Amino acid sequence: MGRTVGEVARLSGQTVRTLHHYDRIGLLVPAERTPSGYRSYSDGDLERLRRILTYRELGFGLEEIAEILDDPAADTRAHLLRQHGLVTDRIERLRALARSLELLLEADAMELNITPEERLELFGDFDVDAHSAEAERRWGGCEAYAQSQRKVGSYTREDWRRNQAEAAEIHRALADAMAEGAPADGERAMDLAERHRAHITRWFYDCTTEIHRGLGALYVDDERFTATIDADAPGLSRYLREAFAANADRRERG
Repeated sequence: MGRTVGEVARLSGQTVRTLHHYDRIGLLVPAERTPSGYRSYSDGDLERLRRILTYRELGFGLEEIAEILDDPAADTRAHLLRQHGLVTDRIERLRALARSLELLLEADAMELNITPEERLELFGDFDVDAHSAEAERRWGGCEAYAQSQRKVGSYTREDWRRNQAEAAEIHRALADAMAEGAPADGERAMDLAERHRAHITRWFYDCTTEIHRGLGALYVDDERFTATIDADAPGLSRYLREAFAANADRRERG
């Protein structure tokens, strides 16, 4: 049984006027008309309408759509493959746009003031100001420090929460590996060391293997770092030094 123009309008979400227009320009001509002259749409007509609406959603003009649909070399599978490819490309573009908008939203929140209470919530008894001052004295002239300052300057409270949660997860995983007897130069520890290096690169600066090896050494050579790290798991600072160095050697070998 054929479907009336009103039924097709309800099924497709289009107006009756739109369907009449498609008929007039030859884009979607109903397969039959009733003895009274009313339009009667077949299953094939509904499938053609589905294709039309998909191409319309993708931004094609009606004339372009007519040329595509009336191409004698294109079968149903060809149309589906073409539409799938176009939709996939559009999804990727929209994802890229969404990522850009997220960055703009975060940038819009950059000037949000952090109160003393929020600072305590985020950093506990860690003296951010003292650490920043010492970091500037030690590394203020290098590109990594400048890069870190640029990134950190834009972080919101939520950014810091995500940063800390990610860092804590990596440190827990490394402590577990050590507790379970995984060798510091084994695959498990080196993979976790690489996650740690990637975390620093993402949140602060481009952490090369050379820098990461030096950071591991600092964890042992600077007693303040050692005390902080080993408070969670005795010996963890030395384990990190060895894992970072082993991972650096592995990556440098290629």
